[in-house]
Amino acid sequence: MKTSVLAVAVWGRTAPSHSITAILITDDQHTIVTGSQEGQICLWDLSSDLKVSSKEILFGHTASVTCLAKARE
Repeated sequence: MKTSVLAVAVWGRTAPSHSITAILITDDQHTIVTGSQEGQICLWDLSSDLKVSSKEILFGHTASVTCLAKARE
């Protein structure tokens, strides 16, 4: 049984070019991490005035990223 995950635009007037399927915010609330249906993981800077800007895109997954978790030190 295949599960379908709907994409959601979380900021701005236009959605990012990928379909967000997972989202995580770091403990310091300065970085947002998103996973996409296309297999990308994106890092976004979050400023104190809540403006979001792209930081890095990580490639390599061959399937949809449906879950993100932070690791302990």
